[in-house]
Amino acid sequence: MGVSLAKASNTVAVREEAGRRYCAPRRYDTLYREAVTARDYRQAVPVVVTTLEQLTEHGAGVAVWRRLGRTGEQTLMVALDNPDGHALYRAQEARVDAADQQRRAAQREAERPVCKRCGRKFTDERWEEITVHRTAVRAGDKSGCGPCGADDVAREEAAVEAAVEAARLEAAAPPEPQDDPEPDRVRGWFRRRT
Repeated sequence: MGVSLAKASNTVAVREEAGRRYCAPRRYDTLYREAVTARDYRQAVPVVVTTLEQLTEHGAGVAVWRRLGRTGEQTLMVALDNPDGHALYRAQEARVDAADQQRRAAQREAERPVCKRCGRKFTDERWEEITVHRTAVRAGDKSGCGPCGADDVAREEAAVEAAVEAARLEAAAPPEPQDDPEPDRVRGWFRRRT
C-alpha cells in the first residue's frame, strides 16, 4: 500500500509552504545591501525530502533528494550545500570592500592639495602637516609643497645670514669722520647768536 505520487507531491507542497519561514534563508544585514546577493542560512533549517520508492530504486547517492525552497532533485550533498551562503557572502563583501577602498583612495587623491608654485601634489606628510591642528601653526606657507617650503626656508636663512654678515662688517669698519658745514660755529647751550 503505497502513497500515490500526487498525494506525496501535495504533502511536500503543504509542508514546504508551512515551513517556509524556517527553511528560507534571509538577506545578510550589511552596509552594501545592493551589492551582496548572498543568503544567510545560519537560522535556516535545511529540509530535504524524497520517497522510499526513489531510494530503493536509485539509492541515496544519486539525485533523488529535493530541498524545500528549491526546485528539482539533487544529490544529498548538493541539496544540503548552500552555494549562495556564507562563502559567496565573504567573496562578495571582499569585492565590494576592495572597490570601496579604491573609490575612497581615488577621492582622496582628487582632494589632495597642489602646490601653487610648482604644481606638484603634496606628499602625505606635507598634507598632514598643514591640516593637523597642532602642526598647522608651524607649517609655514600652506600653499607650497615640501620642496618649495624648503627653498623658502633656505632663502630666509640666507637672508638672515647676509644681514648678520652686513651688521658684523658695519660694526668692524672704522667710523667715518663727519664733515661739519660750519666748523667755527660754537655749538651748545651757550652759544652766541648772530
